[in-house]
Amino acid sequence: MYSEKVMDHFSNPRNMGEIENASGVGTVGNAKCGDIMRIFLDIDDDGIIRDVKFKTFGCGAAVATSSMATELVKGKTVQEALNVTNQAVMEALDGLPPVKVHCSLLAEEAIHAALWDYAEKKGIVIEGLKPPKHDIHEEEPAEEY
Repeated sequence: MYSEKVMDHFSNPRNMGEIENASGVGTVGNAKCGDIMRIFLDIDDDGIIRDVKFKTFGCGAAVATSSMATELVKGKTVQEALNVTNQAVMEALDGLPPVKVHCSLLAEEAIHAALWDYAEKKGIVIEGLKPPKHDIHEEEPAEEY
């Protein structure tokens, strides 16, 4: 059912925890399944994500997608992080079962919510960033992988 990478990121999550005085914090959830994901970003003056942590309440796939999402944005610019999609998270995990695709949507939206928080704190506009969705519905359009 789950790939070895999903099981590894669930059993040995990377970057779990929180960052005090984070540059940006994003929290999203899925009211239907009860998953809640929070991403913390530490962004330097050059717009590089120096550190990233997550706290997730949810299933194994939610933990795994959170972990992988943090790996995908760490060391990247704000703009590169904005371009991390749920599809990229799923591909990096070697796929998710169709009923767990919403977990990858949570990861993408949590990153975007944290970037939005960062932009608001800094008084800047990040090209292409839209206001965050705090509740991700399973009906959201997403390609099944």
